[in-house]
Amino acid sequence: MPTRRFAILMLVLTTAAWGLSFPGGKALQDAAKTQLPEHAQWFFSSLMIATRFGLAALLLWLFHPRAFAQMRASELRQGIGLGVCGGLGMLLQADGLAFTEASTSAFLTQFASVLVPIVIALRTRRLPSLFVMFCVALVVAGVAVLAQLDWHTLRLGRGELETLIGTAFFTCQILWLERSVFRGNHTGRVTLVMFLTIAAILAPITIAHADHAADALVFFRTAPMALLLAALTLVCSLFAFLMMNRWQPFVDATTAGIVYCTEPIFGTIFALFLPALLAPLLGITYANEEATRHLLIGGALITVANILISLKPVAPPTELPPP
Repeated sequence: MPTRRFAILMLVLTTAAWGLSFPGGKALQDAAKTQLPEHAQWFFSSLMIATRFGLAALLLWLFHPRAFAQMRASELRQGIGLGVCGGLGMLLQADGLAFTEASTSAFLTQFASVLVPIVIALRTRRLPSLFVMFCVALVVAGVAVLAQLDWHTLRLGRGELETLIGTAFFTCQILWLERSVFRGNHTGRVTLVMFLTIAAILAPITIAHADHAADALVFFRTAPMALLLAALTLVCSLFAFLMMNRWQPFVDATTAGIVYCTEPIFGTIFALFLPALLAPLLGITYANEEATRHLLIGGALITVANILISLKPVAPPTELPPP
C-alpha cells in the first residue's frame, strides 16, 4: 500500500480514537461532579486532561526510558509547541463539553480543517480563492445551525464558544506538526515532550481550583471511573497522538484537516449508544443523543465544506519524511 494512502488510513483510525473522548470525557466529568459538587468546572476539565496526559507520558517513558538522554533540540521544540497548542485547545474543548452535547462539540471542532488553508493563504500572502471563501461560508452557516445561534442576540453558548476558540489552537497544532524543519524527528520522543507539556500547563489550573490535595484523585474514587480514565488515556491520548504525530507528516496540512473531519462521525456514533451504557456504571444521568434536525443540517454543511476544500488542497511538500 502506498505510504500516503496508508497514512490517511492511520489518521482515520486516529479520529476514531478521538471520537471516543467526547461522550467518554463528558461522562467522566459528570461522575466527578457527583463526588465534588462544589468545585468549578475548570477544575474537572483541567484535571481530566492533565491526568490523562500525565499518565500517558509515564507509560511512554517506561517503554522508552532513554528518551531524555537521546532527545534532540528539534524534538524538544516540536514537542513543546504541540503540547502548548494541543493542551490549551483540549482544555477549552473539555470545558465546553460540559455545556454542550458531545456530538455538537465534535462537529464544531472540525472548523480547524477550513482554518488551515486560510492560515496558509495568509502566510503565503495570497488571498483565498472564491472556492475557499465559499467553503468558509458553508462552515459559518453550519456552525450557526449546529449551535442553534440566536440571531436576535448574536450570541453563542459557553460550550460552543469555548470549542470554537479551542479549534484555533488545534489549527496551530496541525500547522506546527507540518513544518518541514521537524522532519526526521523521533515520534516517541516528540510525543513524550508533548504529553509532559500538556500536563505541566494544565496542572496549575487544577491546583488553583482544588480545595485539598486529595481532590486530584477524584477520578480514582470508584472502579468504573478509574477504568474509564484508563480507556481515555490509552486510546484517546497515547494511541491517538502517537498515530497523529507519526503519520500526519506524510500528508499536507489541508489533507490532514479533511481526514480529521471524520472525527465527529465517530463521536456521534459513540454518543448514540455509549452514554446509556456508562450512566448506570458511573451513577449519573446521561441519556443517549439523537440525530436531531439541527445536528444533521449543521453537521452536513460543515462536512460538505470539508469535503470541498479537500478536493483542492494546497501543493504537498516536495520533501517527504523518512520512513
